[in-house]
Amino acid sequence: MYLSVLGRLPLAVARALLAALRGRLGALCWSLAPLSLPLPLSLPGWRRVSAPSPAAPAGPRREREWDDAFPTPTSVNYHFTRQCNYKCGFCFHTAKTSFVLPLEEAKRGLAMLKGGGAFAASFFGPFLGMEKINFSGGEPFLQDRGEFVGKLVQFCKQELKLPSVSIVSNGSLIRERWFKKYGEYLDILAISCDSFDENVNVLIGRGQGKKNHVENLHKLRQWCREYAVAFKINSVINRFNVEEDMNEQIKTLNPVRWKVFQCLLIEGENSGADALREAEKFIISNQEFEQFLDRHKDISCLVPESNQKMRDSYLILDEYMRFLNCRNGRKEPSKSILDVGIEAAIKFSGFDEKMFLRRGGKYVWSKTDMKLDW
Repeated sequence: MYLSVLGRLPLAVARALLAALRGRLGALCWSLAPLSLPLPLSLPGWRRVSAPSPAAPAGPRREREWDDAFPTPTSVNYHFTRQCNYKCGFCFHTAKTSFVLPLEEAKRGLAMLKGGGAFAASFFGPFLGMEKINFSGGEPFLQDRGEFVGKLVQFCKQELKLPSVSIVSNGSLIRERWFKKYGEYLDILAISCDSFDENVNVLIGRGQGKKNHVENLHKLRQWCREYAVAFKINSVINRFNVEEDMNEQIKTLNPVRWKVFQCLLIEGENSGADALREAEKFIISNQEFEQFLDRHKDISCLVPESNQKMRDSYLILDEYMRFLNCRNGRKEPSKSILDVGIEAAIKFSGFDEKMFLRRGGKYVWSKTDMKLDW
């Protein structure tokens, strides 16, 4: 019966239903794994993609401190690559692998996160429902000169019909031809800029030869106006920019949101023996962060994120589509959603849904609802 129903559904919905079914069967396999039962289950198009690195535990290793109910993946951050052309000293998602999923596998995972509407929710359970996807890295525009992320953006908006599709980028590799081809499908472009003093950017690691990061920021702002993409700025406040006054520059650029992060240490990424960065010298105190916020209190679009707000309030998928749990101060991966499904993987995400809402994680994120004067 269900196969006949699938045949009458739109392609994207049918893909999501089949993906969710694979995930449920995969989750069943993993739940039975401790019993050492030989389960030679194979489904067409289903292959293991999990990394050979240490995987998440088969069960909770300690008493869980959060609600056992599965969080809804309303807003998901997909870091599909770890590679980057910048060398920011405080980077908390470093180039530890060069792996990138094949495009069709990435699309399959995104369809699983979106789900197939009311029919799928009633059949497969309440874990479906992504409304916003944010593509990040690494640097998203490194892969295939931006074509990879462009195709994912188009797929999410055109086929999955997500209300919001966004990208976080350092902006150095974005060209106007990309906006011409994919701009209509993108709701928000967030550009990382930590200082309006180019010497400070170079000191931090946001520099590439003779290219001027701040000049490029203004060029991207203009393209966002011309191609109707909401413009956002992300700034990491650290030892080298904490005394800076950015009021005039932010008001001139007039982003829809200015996310201001307190520099965060993550063991294994920018802190510890196995880290690729040493961010300790960039760290500031809570008081220093509050002083920076107070200096910019008249900026209406400012959205502050302290270490406490930031650490557990993001649903992060890595390059293997594994949820990353940061509750222990490092990124501990779940199994890939492509192997075990959303429900089995998301319970190891460590996601604090209450903090997500408290920090303003849910906002007007579709450009059609922003009523911007382009």
